[in-house]
Amino acid sequence: MSERALRGTRLVVTSYETDRGIDLAPRQAVEYACEKGHRFEMPFSVEAEIPPEWECKVCGAQALLVDGDGPEEKKGKPARTHWDMLMERRTREELEEVLEERLAVLRSGAMNLAVHPRDSRKSA
Repeated sequence: MSERALRGTRLVVTSYETDRGIDLAPRQAVEYACEKGHRFEMPFSVEAEIPPEWECKVCGAQALLVDGDGPEEKKGKPARTHWDMLMERRTREELEEVLEERLAVLRSGAMNLAVHPRDSRKSA
């Protein structure tokens, strides 16, 4: 019996409403052209911000707005060097103080540089 219940029915929901008596939002047709020469129109709301680029309907390449401004160049961040990051953490005076401390340790001989593995090969 349950097999007969689904026979002849569609599992997809169908709307029986019509577009009669409905005011659609005001629209404008915007034309795009890709570098391969394809031209097409896209409908946008009058209130919408029009994107300068759109994917071509024919080939999938980036199409540009006809008679419009090109896409804005994105500002890239300048590369931060090791020195820039160091100067964010310390002042120049602090760095000079650390340098003097390290030089004093080296000059006092507290760091035993003679035990370095390269030095042991030379003496053998």
